[in-house]
Amino acid sequence: MSSPRTERKVILVSRKTRLAELIARFNTEAQARFYIEHLGADFSDYQREHAAYSGALQQTQSILATLGRVQMLERSFLPNYVFGPNDIVLVLGQDGLVANTLKYLQGQSVLGVNPDPARWEGVLLPFQVGDLAKVLPEILFNHRPTRTVTMAQASLNNGQTLLGVNDLFIGPKSHGSARYSIELGDRQEHQSSSGVIVSTGLGSTGWFKSLITGAVGVAASFQSGAPAAPPVTSFPWDSAYLRFTVREPFPSKTTAATLLYGQISAGCPLVLTSQMAENGVIFSDGIEADFLEFSSGTRASICLAEQRANLIL
Repeated sequence: MSSPRTERKVILVSRKTRLAELIARFNTEAQARFYIEHLGADFSDYQREHAAYSGALQQTQSILATLGRVQMLERSFLPNYVFGPNDIVLVLGQDGLVANTLKYLQGQSVLGVNPDPARWEGVLLPFQVGDLAKVLPEILFNHRPTRTVTMAQASLNNGQTLLGVNDLFIGPKSHGSARYSIELGDRQEHQSSSGVIVSTGLGSTGWFKSLITGAVGVAASFQSGAPAAPPVTSFPWDSAYLRFTVREPFPSKTTAATLLYGQISAGCPLVLTSQMAENGVIFSDGIEADFLEFSSGTRASICLAEQRANLIL
């Protein structure tokens, strides 16, 4: 099927490779090589990754050029870019780039393309570059199914909000302890911990899984010495709930450690009030540079976002 031209703009979201970031840091590839090899690492792996991504990007651009208007958008510009309601959003990169893109959209569907299937598993990247010639015309004629993804939202008492596609982190800006009060339903306590993670169904096999697996394994070894079976942490991407866990809680004379895990629903938000004079933050999906301040007196209500994300299948 030949690709029909369209007046709709195609936004191609990309990101710098590790090699490109190193060259930006050290000015030349030779200096980047010296730095990596001096540390005993394999520089050729950086080169192979860069070559595969660059080739996939060039091939994708060539295919998209047959459709009409194409806008290149590098990852760092996502927070400030205004997407049009009819834009076709194509993400070429790892799963994390898809998640980062979804939270800046307003209902537009995302087409995730895996640039290097031999390297990236691509849970959110169901397509390869070679599929685009067939898939893009189907998207233009709305012949492709989509999958809805529930997102999390943090709403502060100063009016600021932040969306999370995989997860939200509420805690200290750097290594240290966070002090806050935590409420869920009729339960409330003061806590000191290294932070709280709130997970969506999409993110339940990522950071959330890592934390729960570690906690279960430590508890099992401490109690019986026998290793614990890996817990099942995943739940559906379109679930009408979120789940949270507290990292490294510390019980003391003034702090408790009983409200450590639970479920957040439309009628039962998680509410946290900061007791930190400084360095309290809320960020989402691992993007620490895009954060809300969570200092003393700030009250954060964590709930399901009204906005949903859509992935093209």
